[in-house]
Amino acid sequence: MTVIREPAVAGQFYPGNASELGATIRLFFEAVQGEEGPAPKALIVPHAGFTYSGPVAATAYARLRPYSGLYTRVILLGPAHRIAVTGLALSGADVFRTPLGDVPLDKDALDALTTLKVRVIDATHQFEHSLEVHLPFLQSVIESFSLVPLVVGDATRENVAEVIDALWGGPETLIVVSSDLSHYLSYDEARVTDQATCQAIENLEAHSIDHDDACGATPIGGLLISAKRRGMQVTMLDLRNSGDTAGDRSRVVGYGAWQFLE
Repeated sequence: MTVIREPAVAGQFYPGNASELGATIRLFFEAVQGEEGPAPKALIVPHAGFTYSGPVAATAYARLRPYSGLYTRVILLGPAHRIAVTGLALSGADVFRTPLGDVPLDKDALDALTTLKVRVIDATHQFEHSLEVHLPFLQSVIESFSLVPLVVGDATRENVAEVIDALWGGPETLIVVSSDLSHYLSYDEARVTDQATCQAIENLEAHSIDHDDACGATPIGGLLISAKRRGMQVTMLDLRNSGDTAGDRSRVVGYGAWQFLE
């Protein structure tokens, strides 16, 4: 019997109806300028509700559209918001479901991670939004892919880097790190803080970013360690906050998107 991880935030963070969801994503992509360039190996993308971070996420995922047939596996890492875990947590499901269809999980990945701090913990995946909100975008830009969903809990950046290295693969493998930036600062304070985080990401400074700067600081740090070892090029694609996308500037959440090229 196929074990399905049902969507937890469809109808809340993004439209729960397939046609409305598809139309929403198309509108986001229509507003993006400049999809040209080499195929990214990795992305950092925000994970809030589509009203807030969808325009920023679209700037990252639009970069994949010219390469819809290249990628066949996505390594997706995001922070735990609901149930705390030690290390990194995989899902025991066979597929992750969204209104756009089912995404199969790469079961062989578990074998590659048996010596690292990775376990199957379904409870932390059940209601977690930091991974789920990316799937409709990925389904809209990649023809067919398997998924390695990893919720990052109490782990070090080095732990995450080891996992990323073990799953690195070739051009067929895309790595996506899910993170928002500063939380609930004033608009001007957020811009200063998020610009500093942007600079640290572009300089591959893994230990210059903490959880006040980005909720996904640990998976970001792991990616930066791996990227630095490989001499990767990092480009900021978008840097805004909820005051730019949703209007209220009294207390905002920061969002950024970056691509990593080999």
